[in-house]
Amino acid sequence: MMADVLAIVLAGGEGKRLMPLTADRAKPAVPFGGNYRLIDFVLSNLVNGGFLKIVVLTQYKSHSLDRHITQTWRMSTLLGNYVTPVPAQQRLGPRWFAGSADAIYQNLNLIDDERPKYVIVFGADHIYRMDPRQMLQQHIESGVGLTIAAVRQPLSQADQFGVIETESEGPDAGRRISRFREKPKDAIGLPDAPDQVYASMGNYIFTTRALVDAVTRDAMTPESKHDVGGNLVPMFVDKGDAQVYDFTQNVVPGSTERDHAYWRDVGTLDSFYDANMDLISVHPVFNMYNYDWPILSIYDPMPAAKIVRGDEGQEGQARGSMVSPGAIISGSCVSDSVIFPRVQVRSGANVSASVVMDDVVVERGADVRRAILDKGVIVAPGAQLGIDHEYDRARGYTVSESGIVVVGKGQRVTP
Repeated sequence: MMADVLAIVLAGGEGKRLMPLTADRAKPAVPFGGNYRLIDFVLSNLVNGGFLKIVVLTQYKSHSLDRHITQTWRMSTLLGNYVTPVPAQQRLGPRWFAGSADAIYQNLNLIDDERPKYVIVFGADHIYRMDPRQMLQQHIESGVGLTIAAVRQPLSQADQFGVIETESEGPDAGRRISRFREKPKDAIGLPDAPDQVYASMGNYIFTTRALVDAVTRDAMTPESKHDVGGNLVPMFVDKGDAQVYDFTQNVVPGSTERDHAYWRDVGTLDSFYDANMDLISVHPVFNMYNYDWPILSIYDPMPAAKIVRGDEGQEGQARGSMVSPGAIISGSCVSDSVIFPRVQVRSGANVSASVVMDDVVVERGADVRRAILDKGVIVAPGAQLGIDHEYDRARGYTVSESGIVVVGKGQRVTP
């Protein structure tokens, strides 16, 4: 079954709402959870499921993403398997991808080369575990042209998602899609859960011929925005050729009742921060330690994290935190934080409720609270961050809606 499938990962988005984390990298390349990049989650789900022919369509600021894929995601060429980045090649003229559907249309040669029966089209910037084989099995058995994965969300949050409504009667009731609406204000709850809606996860499985026909027709429609969710999905819905796959039915090996069907869209700074915080409770909402369905990535050769006394004998402490290899916490206190590789937190410093990325140095006596520090940031001795938001804004740092202070790559935070 997997041999008849080509997987396309859409990784070309700008990620404007994640600025400054996306100032010089594509959104799927944003580091997450210590050792990972956002794209590692979708690629791990596909590879763990046995789908080993994967193309990643890239566009904006793609260098670090391309490098990560080529260095990390190497398959056996002997068996014809691959994960490869495919930049916008302007095959149809001097223009970039106009949308996700146009990205597929401009790369139909990839489908022609492989001649799969089915095409998986997944997004590249969500945090979740999923066994895509189960979704594919439902798609094949149904015989429809399109299957959309959906996660149940509260009805009160329907205006934040693309919402799927299903037929209430007939043999395919609850599964056949009757309407797909972007961020509706008047969404209707599910028949079996009136306080919930189906929110699209941005994950699709197409029968190949139906996909090729749809993107070709969309390309010939000048008024289209050439978007999979906004334009292709309504095509299939209008002709009764689309069904929903309920993500809550997906069973991932090693999952627990607590983290079953976890999915988070990290499209904003607050959601990115919250997703990192989901990793560090005693019984985490998303469990990185599920070795039956591992999230895969590359690991540099680094020593273990070190938590030691400082120059004046004060104890180094890390409480309620994840501390990555190569990090050194010396006579300082780290609490409720995610510490990435090679971070240094020096004597007398305090880091609390923060996401601290690779190669950050927090100098002596500095105080960092509820912050995201991008790679290479230096917090000078005695500097404070996250205590006075007006002062943080005045210094040019981004402050999110919920009060998370974000410092861009390589900046220096002064007292």
